[in-house]
Amino acid sequence: MARLPRLVVAGLPHVVVHRGVNGQPVLLDESDRATYLEALASAAREAGVLVHGYGLYATEVRLLVTPSTLTALGRMMQAVGRRYVRSFNLRHRRTGTPWEGRFRSTVIEPQRHFLEGLRFVEGLDEDGTAIANGGEPPRWSSVAHHLGLRSDPLLTEHEAFWVLGNTPFEREVAYRRELGQPVPVAEREALRDAALKGWARGSESFVDGLRAGTSRRPAPLRRGRPSRQAAMNVAGDYSVPVK
Repeated sequence: MARLPRLVVAGLPHVVVHRGVNGQPVLLDESDRATYLEALASAAREAGVLVHGYGLYATEVRLLVTPSTLTALGRMMQAVGRRYVRSFNLRHRRTGTPWEGRFRSTVIEPQRHFLEGLRFVEGLDEDGTAIANGGEPPRWSSVAHHLGLRSDPLLTEHEAFWVLGNTPFEREVAYRRELGQPVPVAEREALRDAALKGWARGSESFVDGLRAGTSRRPAPLRRGRPSRQAAMNVAGDYSVPVK
């Protein structure tokens, strides 16, 4: 069966996962991570993508971003890939790309899943109790910015984060409190599964709203014999602006 086009919606947040080939490391040291963030900052600015959070791990990168146009996300990731791979190969004396060929992503409903997505991206989706109690946050993650420990010019706060409080201090305290509540296993797995498979993450009404505007399915087909309209929706692209 042919692979579906990527699900992209301008104006809504997306969780992005970009993995190393066969689970191999793509970020070997602090210099690699600094280079990646520099490439991300310039590529996001040029493509018109807002970055809300990030986590740079040995074998994968996770991002929480909002593209401003239908093509912005793809253009940003292509630009980051070109710039980073060139530097990575020169430093480590290798050839080819260390990345899995296709980055994965999911559109999320911000009112319900933004903080869940942010925790996943920042590596605190399982249990952030230690951080909530004053522990050291991950160095190559945007969590330090959201806890008020440093200011990161790469990041733009989403309105779903602003509702945590009227002042930066209130939002930082509220997010720290949020980290003290473990995310249920089913929710963690649902978000990662959605990102890796390209399905939307949101309420039924949110997904139905996306489905109404495109021929690209935002969710798996229901079990059983598909309707004629559902069968017609298998092919096509899903990249529509939010009205």
